[in-house]
Amino acid sequence: MRNDEHRFFAKHQSVLFVCTGNIFRSVTAEYALKARLDAATSCVVSSAGIDVKVQSMHDWVRSGLREKGADSTAHVPRQLTRELVEAADLVIAMGLDHQTFIRERFGREVPLFNQVCLGRDQPILDIHEVMPDWETDPGRAWAYVKLVIDVIWATAPALRSHLC
Repeated sequence: MRNDEHRFFAKHQSVLFVCTGNIFRSVTAEYALKARLDAATSCVVSSAGIDVKVQSMHDWVRSGLREKGADSTAHVPRQLTRELVEAADLVIAMGLDHQTFIRERFGREVPLFNQVCLGRDQPILDIHEVMPDWETDPGRAWAYVKLVIDVIWATAPALRSHLC
C-alpha cells in the first residue's frame, strides 16, 4: 500500500465518482452505491464528469440502469469543479485520465473504482476506448455497455465498508 492510500480506505461521509461526461460510468457507480445504502445512512453519494457536454444519457445506459431498478430520468450531467472535489471525503475515478485530470487540476490523488472495490489498479474503460467505431456495431456496443453496468453494479457494494 502506498503512503497516500491509507486515506482511500478510511471511513467516509461523502463519495464522488468521476468519469468523462457523467452519463455512463460515474453515474452508474452513483446509482449502484445508492441502491446498496441503508435509507438511514448519512453518507452522500454523487457523480460528476471532467468534460461534460450538453448531452443526455444514452438510452442503453438508462435501460441498463432501469433493469437494475434505478430511475435515472432525473439525472443531469454535472461538471467536476474544485468545490465538488474539496467537498467530497472520497473521490473515485473511473479511468486513468480522470485520475490525471484531478491530480493536475486540483492537486488531489484519487483511487480508481476497481482499486477501491477489487484491489486492482485497473480502469473501467469507456465504450469509445474499447470500440472506437462503436456506432457501427450496435449489438456489440450494447453488450459492452451492459457488461460495464453489470460489473459496476456487482462490485459497488464493496464500497459500503469504506463509508460512514
